[in-house]
Amino acid sequence: MAAAALALFVVMMLLAGALRTLIQRHRTGDSGNRRTLSPRGSLGWSALTATDIGYLMVGVGGPLAHWLGLPPLSVLEHSPVHVLGVVLAVIGILAAFGAQMALGASWRIGVDQSERTALVTSGPFRWVRNPIFTAVLVALLGLTLMVPNLVALLGWVLALAGIETQVRRIEEPHLHRLHGEPYTRYAAKVGRLLPGVGRLRTDRHAATLKGDGQAR
Repeated sequence: MAAAALALFVVMMLLAGALRTLIQRHRTGDSGNRRTLSPRGSLGWSALTATDIGYLMVGVGGPLAHWLGLPPLSVLEHSPVHVLGVVLAVIGILAAFGAQMALGASWRIGVDQSERTALVTSGPFRWVRNPIFTAVLVALLGLTLMVPNLVALLGWVLALAGIETQVRRIEEPHLHRLHGEPYTRYAAKVGRLLPGVGRLRTDRHAATLKGDGQAR
């Protein structure tokens, strides 16, 4: 399963990373990559770095640790768990790419504070505000279940922490500044990463959506 997990991780990086960037550049003349606009040491940079390290711990570190002899977590070392992991990984990878495509020209990695993009609330964005991140976390969870050792599990937790920081402290404040009341209404109705979970109360927007940073 370790080889299959590593292969699926490579597929995810090629599909949701390289291919999506090429499509964006072909359609708009712009790669959509704004990661370099996050100053080193800033909150945005730290969140993205933590997320990237988490990705690598799950997709590369987990399989490598397995091959080096790190024992799996016994409670998860069962064939049905491995099969469930494959299913979740495949679904998550395809869903992440589909959600990226649903953003169209508004798709970004990172944020340019001076740039204005459309607020997308259709397609998978009707159900959750961050379906790309939801799908990526599902895919990473699947990879973790395929190689259920401590390295992969800690990587998933780190990726979740990085994504939560990116979304709560960077992206949501940026989108609120950019779109104002339309985003406020949208965030009050639609969950953050899960349907109905993490909806923002309108009377707490001013406090919740403060912050600087870079967003997708």
